[in-house]
Parts: sequence; C-alpha cells; structure tokens
Amino acid sequence: MSEVFDGYERQYCELSANLSKKCTSASLLDGEQKKQKVSEIKTGLDDAEALIRKMDLEARSLQPSAKAMLLAKLREYKSDLNNIKNEVKKISSTSLAARDELLESGLAETEMVSSDQRGRLLMSTERLNQSSDRIKESRRAMLETEELGVSILQDLHNQRQSLLHTHNTLHGVDDYIGKSKKILTAMSRRMTRNKWIVGSVIGALVFAIILILYFKLSR
Repeated sequence: MSEVFDGYERQYCELSANLSKKCTSASLLDGEQKKQKVSEIKTGLDDAEALIRKMDLEARSLQPSAKAMLLAKLREYKSDLNNIKNEVKKISSTSLAARDELLESGLAETEMVSSDQRGRLLMSTERLNQSSDRIKESRRAMLETEELGVSILQDLHNQRQSLLHTHNTLHGVDDYIGKSKKILTAMSRRMTRNKWIVGSVIGALVFAIILILYFKLSR
C-alpha cells in the first residue's frame, strides 16, 4: 500500500466529513449567508476533486495487485463526492419558501443517505484494508521463502566448492600414489635383477670351487 495514497485518503475523508456538515448548515440558512456557505462548499469540492485526481495518479503508478484495490476505493470516493455535489445543487436551487419543507422531509432523508453512503465507504475501506494486509502478509512470506532459497543455494554452492577442493586433493594424492607405485615397481625390478646377478655370481663361484677341488683330488 502506498503511504502517499494513504495521506491523500485521510485528507479526503476529513474534507468530505467537513463538506457534509457545511451542506447541513447551508440548508438552514438563507440570503447572503447561504450564498457564502455554498461558495465555501464549492471551494472545498474543488479541493476534494484535486485530492481524488492525486489519488488516481498515485494508484495508477503502483503494481496491479495494489492498483486494483486503490481504484476500487476511488470509485467509492467519487460516488461520495457526487452525492455531496448533488446536495449542493439542491441547496443552491432550493428557495426560501421551500426551506421548511426541506427541513421536515428532504434534509433528514439526505442526511440518512449521506450517512449510509459514508457507512458503506467505511465498510469498503475496511474490507480493502484487510485485503491489503493479507497481500502484505503473502508478500512477506514470499520474501522469506526467497531468502531461504537464496540461503540454500549459497550452502549448496559452498558444499560444491568443498567437494571440488576435496576432489582436487584426492586427484593429487592419486598422482603421488601412481608415482610411488612406479618407483616401487622399478625398485622391485632392480632387486630381482640384482638377485639374479648375485645368484649367477654365487653359482659361478661354486662351479669354480668344484672344478678346483676336482683337479686337486684327481692328482
């Protein structure tokens, strides 16, 4: 909901109530006093129309969800303003001779209609405010859900980075193990070759000793 719109709305409601009181007062007057009061009311009507135009511009600049509710309010306020204008027209056209009749019948009816209209306006405003509160609550829940989703994505990103780091570390360990395996294989081959060489040398020595003993014993 727009705070700017709320400010205009409060001003209009106060002005509307004031104009209704002035209409009631003007219907009881006559002559110059009545003309002066009607002039004041018309000036107030101009101010009320200016406020409605400002509310209309502010409402149309908002998002569709809030815009629809505010425009519904505006329709009620425009209807209320038209009723006040009709009251002013009746007051302006009513002659002094018909004043008593207006006081006995028409004035009471007009006040009742105006009161009923304002009552409907208040009820509509209350319903719209409740709808606005529900929208605000839904928007707050949506923002909390969005923040939770962002937090989960950040956690997953951090876990992915950790897994990549672990993978790189394991890959390095595999490289070291591969190199160590090659070194051990080479050492094992050298040891096997050395064993064959030592065995051959020992065999040659044994063979030489046997030949020496044979020749000595044969003499």
